[in-house]
Amino acid sequence: MSALAAKQLSEPNVAIDDADRDALHILPICILPVQNAALRRARIVKNPLLDTMVELFNTPSGGSGQVTVSGVAKMVGLAHNPQHPDLVLLHNISLLPSFDVYSLRILLRANNIEITDKSALKLSDSKIASLSNYMSAFTKPLVTEIFGEDASVGGFTDLVGMMRNCPADQVRERLTRMADKLGIGVPAIPNFLEDYADIFMSLSYYRQCLDQILPPIQSFLECTHDIRSNHQLKQDVNMMKALDFTEQTINALTANVTGRLESFDRSTNDMWQDLTAERFRKIEALIKSYHVSIGGVLCALSVKMNAWGRLFPTPTASGPMRRAEFIMSDMRQGIDRIRAFKDTAPMLAELQ
Repeated sequence: MSALAAKQLSEPNVAIDDADRDALHILPICILPVQNAALRRARIVKNPLLDTMVELFNTPSGGSGQVTVSGVAKMVGLAHNPQHPDLVLLHNISLLPSFDVYSLRILLRANNIEITDKSALKLSDSKIASLSNYMSAFTKPLVTEIFGEDASVGGFTDLVGMMRNCPADQVRERLTRMADKLGIGVPAIPNFLEDYADIFMSLSYYRQCLDQILPPIQSFLECTHDIRSNHQLKQDVNMMKALDFTEQTINALTANVTGRLESFDRSTNDMWQDLTAERFRKIEALIKSYHVSIGGVLCALSVKMNAWGRLFPTPTASGPMRRAEFIMSDMRQGIDRIRAFKDTAPMLAELQ
């Protein structure tokens, strides 16, 4: 790395908003090893067509200032050097299907991209707090294993507190029993608990993302009925094909993610019955192997549904003609890229 790059990367990072940190479709450039100061203040975002853009500003009154990677090169004075490391890096990042923290951990490593602040790839405290209800499904078996059937705990943080507040002899006995079951030493338990919390936090995060986009998906599918029943539009063969394609794709993607997450839920409910360190690591690796595909699908669906919701906030906003135009111009564009995702990892059932 050049002396200039080292100096710039050693400067304090640009503050990351919680909303950006927790988003599926936003990546603050400041977390990347980018040298150009102007670029470090920008964000990478997915637009409604699922194209990756560099967003230079976003204000309630001024809108969003977005340009392509090649376009931003001119704006920051790098057009004369298309092979500049910043531009090459942004181009590679633009190909990623999702910018959620769990997908990024895998994708950045796979592309040999090192970030200067590892904490940037963690959810915000507010997001973690909002996932407590989702996490309880994964925390309860762990609580039962350590404290017994009658114990109750609100979240993973409460679990750590319970362990600290128990009498020392009880803690040692329970931790020893847990360590024996896992085939690891008691000193390794904290690291195991951190890994356990992190992997199931990812499932909780994706489940929450899915739950948040299901209502707008349902609203969108209901609105397509008006288009199909419109006398003029139903005569348009191309429109009907586009509508079929969009509906089928959205339904298939939603069903795929829903089924995958439900499979994980079912298979992890009883994994403590015969859990070993080796088996947990296999389960952990399996869940991580789906981060990119699940994150990519949820990113695409959320971007599409957000665009639809902004333009048609209520069922009566605009008529079927305007909605049909938007489906033809925006909704179907780019979504075919997500159809290419293939699930090649084994099902959890194969680890039973």
